[in-house]
Amino acid sequence: MKITAITTEEYKWPRHKPISNGLHTYTHSGLALVKIETDEGLTGIGLGGGGGIGRATVERLKGDLIGEDPIDVERLWHTMWVPKLLGRRGLTTRAISAIDIGLWDIRAKVAGLPLYKLLGGFRDRVPTYIAGGYYEEGKGLKELQREMVENVELGARAVKMKVGAVAMAEDVARVRAVREAIGPDVKLLVDANCAYRAYQAVQFARRIEEYDPFWFEEPIAPDDLEGHRRLVEATTIPIATGENEYTRYGFRDLIERGGVAILNADAKVLGGVTEFMKVVALAQARDLDIAPHGSQDIHVHLVAAIANGLILEFYRDTVDPMWGRIYRHTLRLNDDGTVSPPDVPGIGADPNYEALAPYRVA
Repeated sequence: MKITAITTEEYKWPRHKPISNGLHTYTHSGLALVKIETDEGLTGIGLGGGGGIGRATVERLKGDLIGEDPIDVERLWHTMWVPKLLGRRGLTTRAISAIDIGLWDIRAKVAGLPLYKLLGGFRDRVPTYIAGGYYEEGKGLKELQREMVENVELGARAVKMKVGAVAMAEDVARVRAVREAIGPDVKLLVDANCAYRAYQAVQFARRIEEYDPFWFEEPIAPDDLEGHRRLVEATTIPIATGENEYTRYGFRDLIERGGVAILNADAKVLGGVTEFMKVVALAQARDLDIAPHGSQDIHVHLVAAIANGLILEFYRDTVDPMWGRIYRHTLRLNDDGTVSPPDVPGIGADPNYEALAPYRVA
């Protein structure tokens, strides 16, 4: 089998209303794809690779990949990731990630297996939390509580909310309100998206410990490894981070500094499935759990495949008006609050091109 063509597609659409986390506001959602065609009629769908730099990186790498066997993921990853030219960190490594995900989609389709089965098949139902709790215009404490209760009523056994964009006392009140609304038995995850300095994160963690957060995610900047270590030592709340970390080398350093309890590795960021599985092995050697950040459509397979997959991040229609219409297979919560990977060969993230067509931007 040989790769015959590699192309990119990008779609963008407005959200119901702008949403904000600790540092950023998002007015639109979207989808970026890398399509890898082969001479045997199989097409791999890679998630990511959008934006000017992403598209340019994919275009630059086409010459190195066309004519190669897509099954050879390890060799092709090292063909792409050459830090003197491309890779190491940043948007070029994210583009490499998208290509690698597409290669694994082909690999699993050739095997006739869902990706999670090909990678290890540890389970077919994965614990899941619904991500939300964003800052929005007109969303006060009652609206925030209502959102979280609706998530629990859908079957969620865990929910996540944002912090870091308002005064600390106000965010403490928001955490308290959510805990009161969902009760003591639902896991409450708190995410700052790097909004705090280390000393501020220590202050905030101590003020919310009584509300029993399951974790405190991305409290500080990803490169402040020493700050992460000090924070771990200062609070009983598990610190989760890593969504902005790259390759096994970045996770090696994060782990060795002792500044993390739960790794939010993102296959669309760190280098694709190939590199994600190396991070999994690093974490297993330290008895650390993986709770991937972002796209449930690829990460449901990765959490299901591994023994140290802790929980899956799940986005619902409240944050994306195209939810349920982006792919042919839409992931949904099971009755026990878990999510199951699609039982089809590959990743199962086959785009619904008819619904997406009006939103094509590149």
